[in-house]
Formats: sequence, structure tokens, C-alpha cells
Amino acid sequence: MTILVTGGAGFIGGNFVLDWLASSSEKVINVDKLTYAGNLETLKSIQGNPAHLFVKVDIGDRAAISELLREHQPRAVVNFAAESHVDRSIEGPGEFIQTNVVGTFNLLESVRGYWDGLGDEARLAFRFLHVSTDEVYGSLSPTDEPFKETNPYEPNSPYSASKAASDHLVRAWHHTYGLPVVTTNCSNNYGPYHFPEKLIPLVILNAIAGKPLPIYGDGQQVRDWLYVKDHCSAIRAVLDGGRLGETYNVGGWNEKPNLEVVKTICAILDELKPRIDGRSYAGQIAFVKDRPGHDRRYAIDARKLEKDLGWKPAETFETGIRKTVSWYLENTAWTANVQSGAYLQWVEKNYAGRNS
Repeated sequence: MTILVTGGAGFIGGNFVLDWLASSSEKVINVDKLTYAGNLETLKSIQGNPAHLFVKVDIGDRAAISELLREHQPRAVVNFAAESHVDRSIEGPGEFIQTNVVGTFNLLESVRGYWDGLGDEARLAFRFLHVSTDEVYGSLSPTDEPFKETNPYEPNSPYSASKAASDHLVRAWHHTYGLPVVTTNCSNNYGPYHFPEKLIPLVILNAIAGKPLPIYGDGQQVRDWLYVKDHCSAIRAVLDGGRLGETYNVGGWNEKPNLEVVKTICAILDELKPRIDGRSYAGQIAFVKDRPGHDRRYAIDARKLEKDLGWKPAETFETGIRKTVSWYLENTAWTANVQSGAYLQWVEKNYAGRNS
């Protein structure tokens, strides 16, 4: 038995591959284009594992993906491959359309051709699981109910619009062609191997480097935070038991304003790695100009996933964020490797002109 994972050298995909191989002997064909956020260092612990085959390829390369499917005959495809950073999508939306929309289209067509050629038993057993985001639903007011699977799509950034388009393609390939799909829409992930352009790893690494901790606007943007390993367990549950054509929202039941998240990280760092001058890392907080179209609040209602498949997150925000901070303090070689010159140039460009 084999599964094919796309985007398996990225943050969530890499964690999924590591967790999968830690609990299963089923082979993983791991496909990743290795853009700036794809990092083979994440997969270093499984180097040489015969159950893991990494192939550098773009999901938009239909011929290459089709050949991999024919050769390895996977029983499922789990699609993590995506450009996923809102700020980068504002700066350059074209790559997001190319990967998240055109790439998903090409992947679906490769998978459809493969699935059409399977025998009856294998066709019935096959699954295509598409991993998406709560950002497709738009923004909530403080009094709105959390997002349910039935919420209308109202994306507000080039990133979320491109993911919404990919979700619609996956749905259409199910209803038009019968492709056996399931979709998951998750809240903000955090945890090990997170690329440091995102809030939590950026704050951890900036803090210990003595740099400002940039917070957009007033810092009261609310997100539901999901520990990445909880997300991985939810995906496994949906892959095993999700109903075809259904969407499952995956959340951590941890709504927190960004400012509270940053102050929590500072308090943990004050305890685990105190500043030499004895002051709190919170003194490095710097409020900067908000990003354009910044959604005010996301929140996930994950009761359908709990009711249908019995899944609940194992981590609270308090336990998950402590594990995350500790991981970054203990894995300085990984963080040094991913903080390349190109990454530093992008950070400088993104925050230039956002005066404190």
C-alpha cells in the first residue's frame, strides 16, 4: 500500500509525512517543488527510510505526476502543495494563481486519468484529500458564530481567493467526474518546522535575535490556533473515514488575538531563555502599519469532524505553544538553514516602511 503526498517538504506536509511514517509502514511518495518554504532538512530524520521516496516535481507538471501515479499505484493522494502566505500573495499574486489554481487543476487531471484506469476495487478504495484553509470563508465580526462547512466563500486576499478557487475545482471534479474527494479547511497552524515568515516562528526567532517583534495594526486580529500535529491526526481521520464529497473544518478551539499570542511567547521565552539584561522580551514588541485587507477574525467550528469521525485536538494552546517555543530553541541548526539571504531580503522588503 502506498500514498502520494504533495507539498511534503513544507510545514504541514512535512509534519504529516513524519507522523505518518512514525505510525505506519505504508509507503509515502513525497512530491515537492522545493520553493523557498520547502525544506529537505525537515525530512532529515527519515533520510534512507525505504518507506519514503522524495521526488522533486511541480504538481503542475502533469506528465511527471501521471508517471509517478502509474509507477507507484497509490491508494490515495493528499494535496498539501500550495503557496500560503498572505503578505507574499499581496506582493506577487501571480505565483499563487499558478500554483494554487492552475497547479491544482493539473494535479486533478493527472489523478483523474490515473483513477479512470484503475480496476473496480481500487477505484472504490481510492481517495483524493485536498487540504485548504479557513481563510476562504472571509472575516468574522467579534459576535459572529465560528465558520461552519456551510458558510459561503468570501475570500479577501489573493491567497485566500486562490485557495477558494482550488476548493471549487476539487468539488467540481467530484460532482462532474465522480472523483472520490474529501476537503479539509483548517485554522492557523503552528508547531515544529514552521517557516519563519509566519507570526509565531517570526516572533520566536526575532525575540532571541534581539530584533523588533512586528505586530500589524492594533494586534487584535483574532485567529483560531491549531497545533500542526493535531491537524495531521485530523487529516488521517478524514482520509480513513471521511464521506466522499464532504468538507471537514479542522480547528483547535483556541481563539486568540495576535497580541496575546506574542505576549505569551515572550513570557515563555522569559522563563526558558531570559534576556541578558533581565528585561522581558515583550519590550521588543513594535506595532507596525497593518497589511491591506487584513481579516479581523477567523474561528472554526470543528463539531462536524468530532461528531462524524470522533476527532478532537489533543493540545491546548498553552501546551502547544510551549512545545513550539521549546522546539525552536532546541533546533537552531534548522532555523539557521532556512533563514537564507533570500528570506532575509524578503522580510526586510515586507516590513520596510511599516514604521513602529
